[in-house]
Amino acid sequence: MDKISDVAVIVGSLRKDSINRKVANALVELAPAGVKLDIVDIGHLPIYNQDGDENPPAEWTVFRQRIKRADAVLFVTPEHNRSVPAALKNAIDIGSRPYGQSAWSGKPGAVVSASPGAIGGFGANHHLRQTLVFLNIPAMPQPEAYLGGADKLFNADGKLINDGTRKFLEGFMQAYAEWVAANVKS
Repeated sequence: MDKISDVAVIVGSLRKDSINRKVANALVELAPAGVKLDIVDIGHLPIYNQDGDENPPAEWTVFRQRIKRADAVLFVTPEHNRSVPAALKNAIDIGSRPYGQSAWSGKPGAVVSASPGAIGGFGANHHLRQTLVFLNIPAMPQPEAYLGGADKLFNADGKLINDGTRKFLEGFMQAYAEWVAANVKS
């Protein structure tokens, strides 16, 4: 990879001690050379309302510009009621509007879901993938990443301590780097 790919990482959880933010931080550390991951905050975004499209809040404009600058996107999310958290859906809606001006379109993406539960946010992961199809985000099909029992993967400082998970995530990030390189718009 000649150019360093700029990847906007969107974390679906707003919790201060979020498992998914810990996963995102681990992915930042595990990213191979040529890929720079940047966690983009979504907690401050006002709720999307189409009435705001003509005179959007500054937060929407800054967020949309950041996503447009990115070469690719990576979503790291928990599962809420077999779907994505409201904050993540709000960010997706903000980035996709106004109609015909989606900041997401054509950016290669991937989804990682993590949960204390056994199925690792499988429902949220697949529900989000359905949305990515509509957003014209080519989502990496394999490897899929569902991290079950994720509350036990990190130490008190939020550092990944499970060697098997580390190895899996390293492989995931290598595959994602290759996906981005093959799918990024020049």
